[in-house]
Amino acid sequence: MKRQARGGEAATRGFEDLKVWQLARRLMIECHKLANMLPPQERYDLAPQIRRSSKSVMANIAEGYGRYHYLDSLRFYYNARGSLAETINHVITAHDLAYIDDRRFQEIYELGRETERALNGYINYIWSLRTGRETFGDRYVAEEPPALPEE
Repeated sequence: MKRQARGGEAATRGFEDLKVWQLARRLMIECHKLANMLPPQERYDLAPQIRRSSKSVMANIAEGYGRYHYLDSLRFYYNARGSLAETINHVITAHDLAYIDDRRFQEIYELGRETERALNGYINYIWSLRTGRETFGDRYVAEEPPALPEE
């Protein structure tokens, strides 16, 4: 998803250019297809859960990318990893309940594991960069709490 800046030159990179976000996007699309195939009794149970968790993976990667300090970013990438584990669990559940066949299960499951490997690699990369460390040190960026009035 390359964007064009004025004059036709390539725009600066964004989260859409991250391989891990692209994999998470593919997984979300496949999970939505799966949710649409689920039986009616899963309309208010498994279907919305797999939709939400798969969207959460993408959203947390994007939000982490938008943060400056590496520890702030990592918090969102860890949330993405949790949502990814939840998504994979829902895919396993759909298979266990015979809502998807072995071939389709394997496709989605492998895409989930590929996304997991890419996310773990990206987390390690962010750890190595330690962006924002020079300015804020090795602590989370947060506003200072307001001073309490003296009594």
